[in-house]
Amino acid sequence: MPANELLQLTATKAAALIRKKKLSPVEYVDAVLARADAVQPKLNCFITMTADLARAGAKRAEAALMAGEALAPLHGIPVSIKDLIPTAGVRTTFGTIAFADNVPTVDDILVTRLKSAGAIIVGKTTTPEFGIKGQTDAPIFGITRNPWNLQRTPGGSSGGGAAAVAAGIAPLALGTDGAGSTRGPAACCGLIGLKGTTGALPYQQAREAFANVVAAGPLTRSIADATLMQSVLGGAVPEDPWTSEQGVIGRISDKLISRDLSRLRIGYLARAGNKTVAADVKRNTETALKALAEMGAEIEIVGGDIDWMAEQQRTLYLCSIANNLGHVVDAYGDKTDIVLRAFVEAGRKYDVKSYMHAMNARTRMFRAVQALFETYDVLISPTLTRGAIDVDFNSAKDSLIIDGEAVGPAQPHLTGFMYPFNLTGHPALSVPSGFDSEGLPTGIQIIAARYHDVDTLRIGALLEDALPWAHHWPQI
Repeated sequence: MPANELLQLTATKAAALIRKKKLSPVEYVDAVLARADAVQPKLNCFITMTADLARAGAKRAEAALMAGEALAPLHGIPVSIKDLIPTAGVRTTFGTIAFADNVPTVDDILVTRLKSAGAIIVGKTTTPEFGIKGQTDAPIFGITRNPWNLQRTPGGSSGGGAAAVAAGIAPLALGTDGAGSTRGPAACCGLIGLKGTTGALPYQQAREAFANVVAAGPLTRSIADATLMQSVLGGAVPEDPWTSEQGVIGRISDKLISRDLSRLRIGYLARAGNKTVAADVKRNTETALKALAEMGAEIEIVGGDIDWMAEQQRTLYLCSIANNLGHVVDAYGDKTDIVLRAFVEAGRKYDVKSYMHAMNARTRMFRAVQALFETYDVLISPTLTRGAIDVDFNSAKDSLIIDGEAVGPAQPHLTGFMYPFNLTGHPALSVPSGFDSEGLPTGIQIIAARYHDVDTLRIGALLEDALPWAHHWPQI
């Protein structure tokens, strides 16, 4: 099979070909590694490649295949791992000089599960320092670029994984999402990014498990791949208190079983807490909503006086950074990211009263979103308010520009549709919605009731069929 055809295979199709002995795991991994060699100098999406380990794994996978052994769901499928997730024997830097030489001795449970499912790790993808911002660059490795336009960011903080999948360097990437860090890069790079219900996947890296807002999840090019990857990652662990009562992808609504959506009510979050939304993003979102309406769904703009707590979210976010990462800034000074330093400084100015007010606002917003699901079956919004921003945007001081207007900080005015659902714990999926006036991908976000992760995937699958996106590839 020609290399370009191999690289454009979904993981689901590649796994099926491997099981039928129509695709060699060795050939597949070699093609992926060759692609990485070709585009890594332009994209800078990997901080560590594991080529030798991947080739050895591919040979073992091929031997097992030829010996007739039982095969796991991802047998022989290449995958990349975000460099915030520990990998035994492979450097895990968290994007910071403080851990530049850190080599864990134990895999994170999600890495263990991917390996058990037969996946072959090809490398660790880039992340901003400790994953703190919506671009992917850091002093330790430099700038990661978007395959669709090298002067734009692939988003953050899972930008390395998104750039890799969009460029054909493995069909699967494992990202993390604390305020949109998987969904935002998916939107920037024309991919699917899933943040499940809090606890659908275990998250061992949470510093404060009970207040955790971070969810790991897949970055893929197809809904089938996202569903497959999510299904092998789920299951409770003792360290994560949110996983014990969870299913992996949850329950599907009976209103979504067929293509007839006549009983489905969709709440359209046209603006939420954002000042404005780019006209082309709005147009693409409404095109997707029209496709669902043509299947019978009832669409209604969400009204009501919902406090999306933009300022209080910044309070929680900056306090967390200051208290958890301030010691790194104190120790390494200007060797750390200028944005990290600015965020630590800002976070140290808040007092306990401000923090508790923000926590109370989080509870109010959770209850308001829960109330929306008494009226609507799902919510839909743009993922980001505009296409990918410039790679040199400074999140600490620059104002976001939308349709020629300066609107304020990127957080929340770029990410304002995403962060609420980290705080409330609802499942949220970003899928491609088209392209903006500059030829950059845009995305829409599908939000479902808690424990109904599969509802987001089902609607994503209907849109994938109605408005196909997988045939679009960047010309790097």
